[in-house]
Amino acid sequence: MNKKKFWLPVDLQYFASKKGVGSTKNGRDSNPKFLGAKLADGQHTKVGQIIYRQRGNRIWPGKNVGQGTDDTLFAKSAGIVRYKKFGSDKTKVEVVPVLVKTEK
Repeated sequence: MNKKKFWLPVDLQYFASKKGVGSTKNGRDSNPKFLGAKLADGQHTKVGQIIYRQRGNRIWPGKNVGQGTDDTLFAKSAGIVRYKKFGSDKTKVEVVPVLVKTEK
């Protein structure tokens, strides 16, 4: 007897049990830079103390105030911080030295 083998091709498809997730465009953030005023008007400052951290010239340096390479304003002498308006829309900060009497 001539037996023929019966072959049935089976096509197995595996379906995903979970949907493929695409990448998101919003999944990142930058670290805080802590910009802004560090000393207010009328506060005492020491030499080299940071008065205002900024990007660009929001506040301009006045007397006894220096400006760093990253536009940070710092005190060149000890004294009291004063913010003043000048021009139509600009502000500058200066340090007014304080004279201290010493008893002999």
